[in-house]
Amino acid sequence: MSQENTIDYFLKTAWQTVANKYNFIASQHGFTQAAGYILINIHRDGTPVSQIANSTGVKTTSLSRVLNNLESLGFVYRETSATDKRSVKVYLTELGREKRKIAKDVVREFNEYLSSSLTEKERASLLKILIKVNELASQYMPVVPEETA
Repeated sequence: MSQENTIDYFLKTAWQTVANKYNFIASQHGFTQAAGYILINIHRDGTPVSQIANSTGVKTTSLSRVLNNLESLGFVYRETSATDKRSVKVYLTELGREKRKIAKDVVREFNEYLSSSLTEKERASLLKILIKVNELASQYMPVVPEETA
């Protein structure tokens, strides 16, 4: 089976095209697609780092790097809980709120573009299939052959 005939090839290339488009747009506003996604997931009254990691699916080491970058750009600041030193909340600065709005607008506009380019039936079918692929991928347990001695 060639790579071009696999479902995951088309999923990966489609997502890579979307991510590249988001990165191109985000770079025009001084941040990356990953940073924009994280900004969107930081709420007005602050968001625990663990919640950002869970809602974005970003691994802790990558998240730490992006948060450090966002902090150096003046988009966010972090505060450690007075009662639990392990708990850290991330807050948006005024500039961060502006960049968050830009990120949300970009996502809305791009999704409107995609939605308007598909029929309602195509959109519904695509979402149904993507949900099913996600469920199947989550359930998949490969059989690992036992090593022979």
